[in-house]
Amino acid sequence: MTTVYERRAAPAVTPPARRSPAGAALALLWAGAAAVLALWWADTGSVVGTAGWLTGAGRIAGLLCGYACAVLVGLMARMPVLERRVGSDRVARWHAMAGRYTVCLLLAHIGLILTGYAAQDSASLWHETVTVVLDYPEMLKATAGTVILLAVGVTSARAVRRRTGHEFWYYVHLLTYAAVFLSFGHQLALGNDFNGNSVATAAWYALYLGVAALVLWFRILAPVRLNLRHRLRVESVHHEAPGVWSVVVHGRDLDQLGALAGQFFRWRFLADGLRWTSTPYSLSAPPRRDRMRITVKSLGDHSAAVALLRPGTRVWAEGPYGSLTGDRQTSSKSLLIGGGVGITPLRALFETLPGEVTLLYRARTVEDLALGGELEAVARWRGARLHYLLNGPGGQRPRITAESLRSALPDLAEHDVYLCGPHGFARDLYEELRAAGVPDRRIHHESFEL
Repeated sequence: MTTVYERRAAPAVTPPARRSPAGAALALLWAGAAAVLALWWADTGSVVGTAGWLTGAGRIAGLLCGYACAVLVGLMARMPVLERRVGSDRVARWHAMAGRYTVCLLLAHIGLILTGYAAQDSASLWHETVTVVLDYPEMLKATAGTVILLAVGVTSARAVRRRTGHEFWYYVHLLTYAAVFLSFGHQLALGNDFNGNSVATAAWYALYLGVAALVLWFRILAPVRLNLRHRLRVESVHHEAPGVWSVVVHGRDLDQLGALAGQFFRWRFLADGLRWTSTPYSLSAPPRRDRMRITVKSLGDHSAAVALLRPGTRVWAEGPYGSLTGDRQTSSKSLLIGGGVGITPLRALFETLPGEVTLLYRARTVEDLALGGELEAVARWRGARLHYLLNGPGGQRPRITAESLRSALPDLAEHDVYLCGPHGFARDLYEELRAAGVPDRRIHHESFEL
């Protein structure tokens, strides 16, 4: 059964594109790193001898690691300015990169400091390690934090994540907060750059307390407020295609959420087998005043269990997130290309994007065209173009090439292109679009495969 919402007229005029704050955010982060290096430089006199160079390098690595820990947690805070303007997938990649930097700096800090101290005291590395851990203030807690942070880093590696469940990775990842908390005290107790420097100490406290406030507000208080206010429950579940189901969620004053077509929420259904997992699913129709809809393909235990939801099931949601919206549109012409269940955010955009819109939907068979009836109705209603790209009789998959795209749309380079589908599908299409002359700034894509 296909669930059709009442349609709303798409805007006739393309609004001016909102500029992404990504460049400004990265500049601010690098400026913070430069300020940390300046702190070391201002507080360091002449460096003498091998021990001096080793401990100096260890201090630099430690300061940068402490700063990176704050950045790492800040990027986990799900600030709307980043999640909705930069894009959740891009912020997640920044977080992953910050995590790698943090672990490398942590290992460098430990190795350099201990080696430098051992050289300075003419002691063995093992003796120096035991002395530092057991006798130095705040070091037992810092050691525990180090072990936790290294465990988080190991479980975040792709090879490990492929062999563990999402829930295991998620809950281990949350231990990052504990690791940072345990490690904070020794930064001030043993950091030569903070001893007697009240300005630097105050700035460090402000950095960490500010990040903690962001996490408290956006990860805890804002979701609690959202769910208490809007009272979300499952209204109905509909079968769309083999292994694909739509879930309509009912709530109060949902128009006040500010959700846009193309965005997603993180959904937690308070039912057996689902309540402990929060999973991102895109809106598959423009949000309405009293309901929202997602469309889910059965790809694992969680997504398969969605089909078994019953009306009245309570829902806990966080969001809206994502930047795959009309705000990124720079032209009056748009091409949407979706593969498989990647059609879900594009279905909502197909209805609401202003101007001339073309949708290319890649699926294996006619039966796999989830939401096909709605797409055809929207295409007729607004005079948009809809093309299906299906496998051949023998199962052969037709390629989407730069030549075929230019043949279908001679003015392709003047289009904004929205992509959504499996990672390999989107990567290959990006290369073909660039070969076809579409500027990078006009190719819009958001991925959940992080």
